Amino acid sequence: MTSSERQEHTISTRLASPSAVSGDPSKANDYNGFAEAYTAANETNLVNAYYERPAMLALAGDVAGRRILDAGCGSGPLFAALRDRGALVSGFDASAEMLQLARQRLGDGADLRVTDLGSPLPYPDDTFDDVVASLVLHYLEDWGPALAELRRTLKPGGRLIVSVDHPFAVNLIHREAGREAECNYFDTTNWTVEWTVGGHTALVSRWNRPLHAMIEAFTGAGFRITAISEPEPDPAAREMFPEVIAAKPRFLCFLFFVLQAD
Repeated sequence: MTSSERQEHTISTRLASPSAVSGDPSKANDYNGFAEAYTAANETNLVNAYYERPAMLALAGDVAGRRILDAGCGSGPLFAALRDRGALVSGFDASAEMLQLARQRLGDGADLRVTDLGSPLPYPDDTFDDVVASLVLHYLEDWGPALAELRRTLKPGGRLIVSVDHPFAVNLIHREAGREAECNYFDTTNWTVEWTVGGHTALVSRWNRPLHAMIEAFTGAGFRITAISEPEPDPAAREMFPEVIAAKPRFLCFLFFVLQAD
């Protein structure tokens, strides 16, 4: 991929004002509206393809023969990678358009369902060996119902593997913009960015919470933390994005957890 092609598939972001979605929350997180553009960027960009997704796969380890639920699977890149490694994967997402793209990738036989994280999930108790929740929990103000449902679907001793926005990074973004009053690290705070990708502009609104609040939510839902990770980018990133990696070899972008259902 040439540098111009990489630029085309970059998601550029800027911090939006709190009022950007306060009057009409439906303006935010409309993944149906930019599903194709986001999927193209997610496939090849630095942050998703060479940082977050490789980290999730490394934490999952050997998944051959394991039943895995991909919570918030989007267009299915992580689903596909886990399936290629021998896992038996099911997935759900709130966006019907993203799932249509996932079905094109994965085939009509893939177990894909339109479901909101935080609502009752259409799976029996004790179904999955693992649940992967890739960059999805931070869309929820209250993690309790979602974690309870994910815990219910896991077999005893099963794993929940999570990536979320790093709370230090979100706080730093606001401080560098001179807007630290809008994002006290110790509060659970809604924040919104404007994404531009593939000629589309969209508002993406998420919830930032401090590390201790994340840990309390996990342990309160019956999980034991077995790993917390702040990984390096995949080694291939140095070849694909040499200028970026030379300037910034480490990222403080996402925070990763491996949790075990007690």
